[in-house]
Amino acid sequence: MDRRRDWVGARAAILLPTVVAILSFATGVVNISEAPVFGPLAAYVPRSAQRAAGFTGALTGFTLLVGVFGLRRRLRLGWYVTAILLPVSAAQGLVQSSAVSVPLVVLSLVSIPTMLFNRQRFDRAIDLSTAQLAAGAALIGAQVYGTAGTFALREEFNNVSTLTDAFYYTLVTASTVGYGDVTPNTEQATLFAMSVVVLGTASFAIALGTLLGPAIEKRLSEALGNMTDAQLELFQDHVLVLGYGDLTEPILEELTGAVEFVVITPDTDTASRLQQRDIAVLTADPSDEEPLQRAGIEDASAVVAATNDDAQDALSLLTANNMNPSATLVAAATDRENIEKLRRAGADTVISPAVIGGHLIVQSALGREGMESVADTILEVDDER
Repeated sequence: MDRRRDWVGARAAILLPTVVAILSFATGVVNISEAPVFGPLAAYVPRSAQRAAGFTGALTGFTLLVGVFGLRRRLRLGWYVTAILLPVSAAQGLVQSSAVSVPLVVLSLVSIPTMLFNRQRFDRAIDLSTAQLAAGAALIGAQVYGTAGTFALREEFNNVSTLTDAFYYTLVTASTVGYGDVTPNTEQATLFAMSVVVLGTASFAIALGTLLGPAIEKRLSEALGNMTDAQLELFQDHVLVLGYGDLTEPILEELTGAVEFVVITPDTDTASRLQQRDIAVLTADPSDEEPLQRAGIEDASAVVAATNDDAQDALSLLTANNMNPSATLVAAATDRENIEKLRRAGADTVISPAVIGGHLIVQSALGREGMESVADTILEVDDER
């Protein structure tokens, strides 16, 4: 059942469009050059249309990658972009009419039902920071200013007669490429060109900063033993381990290899050590709603709290229960008197290792035989699972 879910779940909805994006770009580049005609539309597709489909297919592949990035963050906008471009990619593959475009068409069509099936999984609105909004506005504003001004002064520039020429000049000037094929002929046009250089390069620099910022943040997160949102958002039917203590390590050993899990701990040193062992970890207070939401509490199948602080565990379980009442909540009580408190906090199961161990030891001390075999039986049953 888990393997079947992998083929139709959120991971497949991200993986398949990624492969389609790569194929679309690759086949588009191949079909721009000479490629043998193939397929049912081969006799009806002019060579010029095939090349145009190859050029636009490469652009579609690149844009699909942007959509996939949105899917990784479970953005609704990413889902719309991908859902629209998958049929476009299939159509471009048909128009390209070459043998190399057959896998593109097939995989694009296969990806569409998977995207529709997982539509509800991608429900997050895009959340842009003030800096990102400012960068986008500056970049668009500079391009509009340069294009409109160049077109208005087109008689004072050589090789500018259309809006496309004006946009081309603005783009190559603002990006500091400057091919030199379009130049101003008057002093007024020269002054305007200088303003385009200043405004354009500034807008590109701001946009570049907003792109590098998340990358730097990712590096810092990894250095602190923290996972990024893009990594956390891929978890599904996983287990959340709230906090870390003496009882937690055996739990992690049992969970490793059996099910996906995420540890939430406020201790940066512990988080760093866990990440070095390839354990998914988030450095935060496990009793706060924000880190639980980032760790996918709404998609978690179970929550475990087993630290040395029963009060902190109770608070963490209470928060988790409020955010996902359907998840199974399990707690380990350090003190026997806190068992009922943990149950009232929402724990479905409360186990006290100290009480269990103490009971077995006392029974053995009183002369009752078989206590050691009871412990061995518990471990054997656990191993047989």
